[in-house]
Amino acid sequence: MTRNIFDGILNQKTLFVQKEVLRHTYQPETLPHRDLERDQLSFNLVEALKGHIPSNMILYGVTGAGKTAVTRYVCDQLQSKGESIGRMVHPVMVNCRQIDTQYRVLSHLGNALLEDYERDEIPFTGWPTDRVFSELVKRMNARGGVYVLVLDEIDHLVKKAGDDLLYNLTNLNAELKDARACVIGISNDLKFTDFLDPRVRSRLGQQDIVFNPYNAEQLQDILRSRAEAGINSDAIGAGVIELCAALAAQEHGDARCALDLLRVSTEKAEQEGLDIVEQNHVRIAQAQIESDQVTPVIRTLPTQQKLVLAAVLINENNGLRNMQTGEVYHIYKQACKNIGQQFLTSRRISGIISNLDMLGLITAKTISRGRYGRSKEINSCIPTNIDPSDVMAKAEPALTEVFSAKYRHQSQL
Repeated sequence: MTRNIFDGILNQKTLFVQKEVLRHTYQPETLPHRDLERDQLSFNLVEALKGHIPSNMILYGVTGAGKTAVTRYVCDQLQSKGESIGRMVHPVMVNCRQIDTQYRVLSHLGNALLEDYERDEIPFTGWPTDRVFSELVKRMNARGGVYVLVLDEIDHLVKKAGDDLLYNLTNLNAELKDARACVIGISNDLKFTDFLDPRVRSRLGQQDIVFNPYNAEQLQDILRSRAEAGINSDAIGAGVIELCAALAAQEHGDARCALDLLRVSTEKAEQEGLDIVEQNHVRIAQAQIESDQVTPVIRTLPTQQKLVLAAVLINENNGLRNMQTGEVYHIYKQACKNIGQQFLTSRRISGIISNLDMLGLITAKTISRGRYGRSKEINSCIPTNIDPSDVMAKAEPALTEVFSAKYRHQSQL
């Protein structure tokens, strides 16, 4: 009988007790260092248990600060308490990065209210938006109770689709007869409300909660709590938790990053057949995670954005750091000519530079030059274990010529 390739792997000793505990999607029973934020949210949502309308809220904070985990935890507790005391409370969460148009959000909310035996789903597309909204109101009235509508990554939705949806949702109580609703927005961007109509801004931001980034010590507590439940007690080597926490603290206190580092480093030790995770496994995990996250971003950039990034890299290879937009644009135009691409205006390139900065591929720091005005200092910030020119050339072979060509730099003119 032919030996199955998985036989050896299945028989290998595992270091994990429950790997899911180390994933972002796991909902822990306790949320270390988020008592204040949990209580602020709870004090508002308890109004639903009294039959009143909770205030609309916005939860701000960087990625991995615990916003979604705290909200999900509080909403689960809210619904459970409502069931035990006979109050109908219906939390509904929507990920606005995945469901990112007004139509799709409204249809998702409407379909989430259907019972298992009901089949009248709002179609994925095809209805006028006002009909979808009317159907949502109809279903909410039919079920009654208080609805907590949670829009996770609301900033992504607003930037893509505008604020019409938020106008409609924050006006729901004027349409509802036998139900009530509040809206909870979760945002990574502290300034996203700048994009909102003043009427929407005042309705939505009745209460705000800011989730500050975790520091290294707090991340250690989170990791130890998860490791106790997810990894063999004697499998974590000296300094591993501390290193994972320190590296994640440098990434604006991202608990998701810390959990990824601990999980992947444990996988690396397990793959080597070792009984203990060491600090070198954390370093290996860090390199893999950075590559896994950054490489697809570079590979899928539109051609013009690849050319701007290439211009930054070409300048750096020539010894130029803290370059200005004009220096990037000068090389970018030559790169376009080398492969027969039409080049964009300098103003358009400034927008692309801002986008590359937002994606974390470059830094574009605005500085004051006194009477000469303000300008940007531009540098790449791609991890050293990734070759961006190779990634771009493999994605678009025509770009190979961009990196092999000779360029006249401004300093040489």
